Amino acid sequence: MPIMRSDEVKKGYHRTPHRSLFRATGLKDNDFNKPFIGVANSFIEIIPGHFFLNKVAEIIKDEIRANDCVPFEFNTIGIDDGIAMGHDGMLFSLPSRELIASAVESVMNAHKLDAMIAIPNCDKIVPGMIMGALRVDVPTIFVSGGPMAKGYTKDGAPIDLATAFEAVGKHEAGMISDEELSDIECNACPGGGSCSGMFTANSMNTLMEAMGIALPGNGTILAQTQEREALYRQAAKRICDIVKDDVARERFKLKNILNEHAVRNAFAVDMAMGGSTNTVLHMLAIAREADVNFQLKDINEISRNVSHIAKISPSLLTVHMEDINKAGGVNAVMKEMTKRGNGVLIDNLTISGETLFEKIQDAEIKDDKIIHRIDNPYSEVGGLAILYGNLAEQGAVIKTAGITGSRVFTGKAVCFDGQPAAIEGILMGKVKAGDVVVIRYEGPKGGPGMQEMLTPTSLIMGMGLGSSVALITDGRFSGATRGASVGHVSPEAAEGGMIGLLKDGDEIHIDVHKYILEVNLEEEEIKRRKAAFVPVKKHLKSKWLGQYRALVTNASSGAVLKSDL
Repeated sequence: MPIMRSDEVKKGYHRTPHRSLFRATGLKDNDFNKPFIGVANSFIEIIPGHFFLNKVAEIIKDEIRANDCVPFEFNTIGIDDGIAMGHDGMLFSLPSRELIASAVESVMNAHKLDAMIAIPNCDKIVPGMIMGALRVDVPTIFVSGGPMAKGYTKDGAPIDLATAFEAVGKHEAGMISDEELSDIECNACPGGGSCSGMFTANSMNTLMEAMGIALPGNGTILAQTQEREALYRQAAKRICDIVKDDVARERFKLKNILNEHAVRNAFAVDMAMGGSTNTVLHMLAIAREADVNFQLKDINEISRNVSHIAKISPSLLTVHMEDINKAGGVNAVMKEMTKRGNGVLIDNLTISGETLFEKIQDAEIKDDKIIHRIDNPYSEVGGLAILYGNLAEQGAVIKTAGITGSRVFTGKAVCFDGQPAAIEGILMGKVKAGDVVVIRYEGPKGGPGMQEMLTPTSLIMGMGLGSSVALITDGRFSGATRGASVGHVSPEAAEGGMIGLLKDGDEIHIDVHKYILEVNLEEEEIKRRKAAFVPVKKHLKSKWLGQYRALVTNASSGAVLKSDL
């Protein structure tokens, strides 16, 4: 029999007590000659994309047993960003990524499991599981719960979670009635799945296809469908085929697939589909765990060579993940990307056993109104950009695909120390057309936890200011955010960044074409402000957030935790 990683806990007379414990869980004599597969599940009842994953795990475990392997299910935590949004619960969202990564690493390595199938779906859970799996580096397939179907108003208009958040601003401005608000509330999220647009969850689920660590359809096949169940079974069978073969078990170790080529492919597909700005944060962290030297500045180089060919909610409110699936899926997007002919995608091994180019060779666009042809792009450059300047010496991120007004904007700063103050100020009418809203002390350290800013950006959009107001923050944005919203400003205010030195009325200049974010101040004035600056440090009751604040790096490096003190 081949030597498996799990032999360390199940073979030999000295493992008698270990086998005794395994027998207590139901294992029999013949099970000790089979591969042990970890089934990392993120089932949790409070998240729409996760409340049904207990049933998904049963399907996957059933298929693993049918293919002569032994499954061991374990769980991670999960936080619903939508429910945590707009209050201090959001402080825990990004930090949960680190807990999830460490949980996966801990269970897999403590029990010496041979391979893993991971079942994530939403928000921080996807990158957390990827980061943990990279630390373990055994064959791993990711198969997410799948996207939610789009909702419809009683009048038949397609809606989603972004609609619900923006509806609050519209209601505040008197643009919609109580009845219309209730209609949106009751129908925006019609059932299980990750929220139906190209928000953070579906961005990451899509990028896993580009990285080659998930099978085709992972990012687009609707949740709770027969087609999705077939994908679960296909993934379970595939991981068993790999782990039972000595050569394949070595060949398909995760780091052999998720390498530098995979990271670059992920960013390229992100650009082509206008993904969430959070993907930048997460992919930088994933690159670090994969031992890939990829820097924030490298993103603009990729963006310049990628055409933006798929626009999805929130950038285009009428298109959702199910539409992308019907139009050919992520494979069709990638196949079309290669037609630009500049090496924007790199051939690479995928978990299916095919290379990326082999996987997409027969893909085709079935609806070019949904996925545009390369000669008819939404933009000749990608849907994300990294801005630099005296306001962001280490970089800042903007989702260019979501800009509703001009890509060049100059306006007066209206400064808020934290998201709660910004929400209150916007509702009180402190923000006018032509302003640049500044929300600071919401970075990884300053928050701590780097809150998402969907509530203020949705209020701005809902109140009709989306094309005439810009927003910058050292925090981050939900994938549902649209408008001229610049996040991840680094250095952040809590570490003495220029965003902390701004005053109301300062003139801020944004030029997406030239990748510029700057404040128009004389150098002597900046020096005076720096000399007098004392950053705000929030009082914390949470021990976990205190630990996180002490260890976290800023957004330009992916907000990862320091491991070498």
